[in-house]
Amino acid sequence: MHRRSTFIRVVAVGAAFLALAGVAGSATATASAASRPGREAAALTGTAQLDRRPGDEATVTLDAHLDAKDRNDPGAAHGTIKISHYMEHPKFGGSAEARVDCLLTGGKVATASAVITKADGGLTGAVGKRIGVTVHDQGKHDRFGYSWAMVGIPNDLPDDMPKCVSAAPFDKTRPGSGDLHVRPMDQRPGGARARL
Repeated sequence: MHRRSTFIRVVAVGAAFLALAGVAGSATATASAASRPGREAAALTGTAQLDRRPGDEATVTLDAHLDAKDRNDPGAAHGTIKISHYMEHPKFGGSAEARVDCLLTGGKVATASAVITKADGGLTGAVGKRIGVTVHDQGKHDRFGYSWAMVGIPNDLPDDMPKCVSAAPFDKTRPGSGDLHVRPMDQRPGGARARL
């Protein structure tokens, strides 16, 4: 009888310990989940050079994000876009940094826009202009397009460029120079003004 009551006591203590451990583990998991930021709805990231002839160096760095809570509002995207272009013939050079204000994705293609906040060299006149970029994420040899393709440089873009407007990704990135990544949205944005 004494052995039996000792056994019951041990089992009861063990069960209580397991229950306590389960509660603590559950609380830890809940706290951990609460401390993690929400999943992104979409992103466009990476750095790469465009595949140009020697003496023509064009580089783009993309860091655009759309939070999960804003999946129906591409205009709530945030981040930065940096561009630089230096040529020997004709002589040209300049770089710019822009604040992201829109991001749309479809599969492995993304379009983002951003307003230039600072620039130097030949791109100084682009401060305050909205630029757009488009990426087709193809692995190590991506395609890239930009809104100023038909006017030459961002300085010559109109002052009233809408958000998320760019050109088809007609240019290619230089192999080995970097990689551009598109994290696609899992649904179409439900903007009230989008009609098709």
